[in-house]
Amino acid sequence: MNAPVKLNPFLSGNFAPLHSENDFADLPVTGEIPRALNGMLYRNGPNPQFEPRDPNHHWFAGDGMLHAFHIENGKVSYRNRYVRTPRWEIEHKAGHSMFGTFGNPLTTDPSVMGEDSGVANTNIVFHAGRLLALEEGHQPFEVDAKTLGPRGYVPYAGNANRFTAHPKFDPETGEMVFFGYMAGDMPLTANMAYGVADATGKVTRLDRFEAPFASMVHDFIVTRGHVVFPILPATLSMDRAMKGMSPIAWEPEAGAYLGVLARNAGIETMRWFKTDPNYVFHFMNAWEEGSKIFIDAMEYPAAPLFPNADGSPGRRSFAVLKRWTIDLAGNTDTIKREVLNDVAGEFPRVDDRRAGLSYRHGWAAAHIAGDLETQFDRIAHVDHQTGRKQEYVFAEGDIPGEPVFVPRDAKAEEGDGFVLAVVYRGNENRSDLAIFDAQNVAKGPLATAALPRRVPFGFHGNWVDAAQL
Repeated sequence: MNAPVKLNPFLSGNFAPLHSENDFADLPVTGEIPRALNGMLYRNGPNPQFEPRDPNHHWFAGDGMLHAFHIENGKVSYRNRYVRTPRWEIEHKAGHSMFGTFGNPLTTDPSVMGEDSGVANTNIVFHAGRLLALEEGHQPFEVDAKTLGPRGYVPYAGNANRFTAHPKFDPETGEMVFFGYMAGDMPLTANMAYGVADATGKVTRLDRFEAPFASMVHDFIVTRGHVVFPILPATLSMDRAMKGMSPIAWEPEAGAYLGVLARNAGIETMRWFKTDPNYVFHFMNAWEEGSKIFIDAMEYPAAPLFPNADGSPGRRSFAVLKRWTIDLAGNTDTIKREVLNDVAGEFPRVDDRRAGLSYRHGWAAAHIAGDLETQFDRIAHVDHQTGRKQEYVFAEGDIPGEPVFVPRDAKAEEGDGFVLAVVYRGNENRSDLAIFDAQNVAKGPLATAALPRRVPFGFHGNWVDAAQL
């Protein structure tokens, strides 16, 4: 009797790729789209163009696909396009996949060894008039803000070659602060880069340093005066990769470190602090008061989605919102970590006008703490001033993505505006754009715009006001 075929979970359900590129005008709307919303919501995510070569294909490795919702005068239209990177073009011409997962040399076609393997599949940001599709292994890839057509790589990271999927934007200076791990020509190393581009897009600083060990550093922390680099034990290993194992694995024995650097200081002044092993994909926000840096993090006890270093299955875990405190004037190299709120989930967001500054309001895609079976089933809002948490729980089978905050107008107070999220309607196998009053999410969507098909699960997105386009 034949053994059952094992399906890759990242190629089935709403993780499965969507191969059509569509333009849908005037989506059906339930409720009323706020007239204050006038611009574009962009969303990015992995979407393999062809059947992956690796039997153990990972979600993080698919080609980037952009989804753009244009909102104007109470109406919504939609467009999606692949990010046409050099890798996408090579495989499109060949008619099949040619690159291994994460550039794995064991499963990459020899004819494309050394070719650019960027997928630009994780985030989509707007800075200095450029719309940039990002993933952390390559330079930013610019796309046309209206057509989503390719414009090519922008070499912000210089010869460091790697640019984070999570640059930070200083609301006071307009600077884009960024970093890269595995910096340089060799993959899976402890080499790091730190850079700054001014409000015009000119790179004003680019430094290199070595972390305590090679780690997957997905996000980092920027305040008004400091940057913090979290080196957490989701380790990188070429040895594992060459053995056909996952190059990224949970290895708590490596320890956990935070590198703290004053933004106006030389890289040689960086201080390293230690903490217990944990993992963070995303930080909600951070700020400083006196000698202390406060960091709000969605913290996991162990890195999910990856195996242990010996190849055994990784530990299933969920993230909760914690506050980390670093005292630069203290006589210790450790940090304080405490549970801030019982929000369990991911994709934390704030009013970006308070990025790197003290703040009051935060949002996240969430689920019940301790529930490892349910994917996100709610949007949560937390008011750090009052400690109040409120949630909107979707119908069974509906799964929301990252909530993106949009201010009501440029002069609105912090948190006064709207939260936008793409929601997968599992019972109908299609997706909606849902719009909430940002401080009253528990009341449910003010409006939803219905797509005739689904948007595969993805990662990050951002709003760009019409005046900027």
